[in-house]
Amino acid sequence: MKNLTTVFLLCPMIIVLISCTISESRDPLTLYGQIDRASAPNTLSASEKTKGWNLLFDGKTTNGWHGYNLKGFADCWIIEDGVFTTTTKGGAESQDIITDKKYRNFALSLDFKMMKGTNSGIIFQICEDPKYKYPYETGPEFQIIDQANWPDPLKDWQICGANYAMYPPKSLPCKPVGEWNQLMLVVDGNQVTQIINGVVVVVYEKYSEDWKKLRDSGKWSTFPDYGKFDEGYISLQNHGTQVWYSNIKLKEFN
Repeated sequence: MKNLTTVFLLCPMIIVLISCTISESRDPLTLYGQIDRASAPNTLSASEKTKGWNLLFDGKTTNGWHGYNLKGFADCWIIEDGVFTTTTKGGAESQDIITDKKYRNFALSLDFKMMKGTNSGIIFQICEDPKYKYPYETGPEFQIIDQANWPDPLKDWQICGANYAMYPPKSLPCKPVGEWNQLMLVVDGNQVTQIINGVVVVVYEKYSEDWKKLRDSGKWSTFPDYGKFDEGYISLQNHGTQVWYSNIKLKEFN
C-alpha cells in the first residue's frame, strides 16, 4: 500500500507539469519572443526552425499565395526589394491575396510598414467562394491603418490594432508612418490574441456571449457567414492604399 500511495501522489504532479509546459508554449508573448529579429529578412534562423516556424514568403516569389477567388496572383501586388507591397489599385473588387493553405490553430508573425493614409489588414479564417466578394465577409480582421492621416472620422474599433468592427485596441504601440512594425496574431482554439511591437492590443474569445453580441449587433449583422469558419485562409488586404509586408512566418499548433 505504501508504494501505491507514492504513485498516486506523484501522478498528479506529472500531469500538472505537462499542462504547464503546453500552456507556456502557446503563450502569445512567449511565441512573440521566439522570432529572431537579427536574422536576415525572409529567412528562418536555426532557432526558429527548431521551434516549428515556417516561412510563408521567401521575398522573391509569390509561391504559396494567390488572389482571392482568382486562379493566379492579384496584379495589384508586387514584390519589391524582398517585400510584398501594393499598387494603388484595389477596393472596387477584391484585390486581396490569400495563402494557398488553410490554417486552424497558429501563430502568425510579420513586419509591416505604412505610408501616409494606409488602410490594410490581416484577415484570417477566410472561406474562399465566388458567392463572397471580399475575404472580410467571412474572416475576422486585424486592422492596420494610419488613423492619424485617415480623411474620415474613425470609431475605436477601426483604428490600428483593432479586431475590425468588433474589439478596439487596448493601446496604440504602432510606430510612425514609414517605420517597420512587428505584428503577431495567435489563434489557439477560440482564443485570439493580437500583438503589435510586443504589446498585446486585443484579446477575445470567439463564440463567447460578448463576441456573439458584438457580431450580431454591429456591422456583421448583415454578413451571416462572418466568423462562421474556424479553419481558413489568411489574407493580406489591399484597400487601395500602399502598404508593405515582410518576414511572414507561421507556426501551427495541433
